[in-house]
Amino acid sequence: MIHTCFRPRLAQLARILALGFLVLPGNPWAETLSAREIMQRVEDRDDGDNGTQDMEMILIDKNGNQRIRNIHVFSKDKGEDTLQLMFFITPADVKDTGFLTYDYDGVEKDDDQWLYLPALKKTKRIASSDKSGSFMGSDFNYSDMTDRELDNYDYTLMKETEVKGVKVWQIEGIPRTEEESDETGYKKSIVFVRQDNYVVIRGVNWVNKGGKLKYFEVKKLELIDGIWVATEMTMTTKKSKKTLHKTVLRSHNVKFNQDLVEDLFTIRRLEKGL
Repeated sequence: MIHTCFRPRLAQLARILALGFLVLPGNPWAETLSAREIMQRVEDRDDGDNGTQDMEMILIDKNGNQRIRNIHVFSKDKGEDTLQLMFFITPADVKDTGFLTYDYDGVEKDDDQWLYLPALKKTKRIASSDKSGSFMGSDFNYSDMTDRELDNYDYTLMKETEVKGVKVWQIEGIPRTEEESDETGYKKSIVFVRQDNYVVIRGVNWVNKGGKLKYFEVKKLELIDGIWVATEMTMTTKKSKKTLHKTVLRSHNVKFNQDLVEDLFTIRRLEKGL
């Protein structure tokens, strides 16, 4: 999923420090982590619960022309699974379009996604074969809207480096199966994980077809109610050095611990709209 919330909670961070698990240069008690262990800690970050936010999606074409879409987002944990419901508010051509996601923990069950198209008054279930496609004309795929299962990838710690003065791990992830590659649309990814809070702040995805690369970047990161939140991020599609398209996501009015009932995250509610 495009998790705009990043972990850990302050209490969890204190526990990690107490156990001596935080890996920082110059810390003689630091634990040496493998690439897989680092990615597990990325996965295990606390991203908050019962969250709501307003999101602005800006679509920028190769000529710099912009289209702006406004979205309202609800998210809720159900055990180890994550439920998310999005409604497009503006402009008129996408108004009342809804997107519902069940992000299941574990490889035993494929994540479920449904897209409601008000003009057709029809809900479409996103098949696995369609998840590599563009989400609502953006540079994000449907597969980017849920977490990737760690057991479906082989991870390699490439090196420790810095991004904008912050120490990070540079990690390569390669799908273990052709099926996983086909579903996500990517044959390889490299991510940059902050060493102080396990936030992925930069990434590069090698697209299966067309010789294209997709560059992910967290432009703004804020601590809200003890939760790390990426309040601005971008995904840019390039071929060679030429930018083909870019998507900017900005989050506002981020709130946690809201009164969200599980019945909100249903197809019936998806079709009803806000």
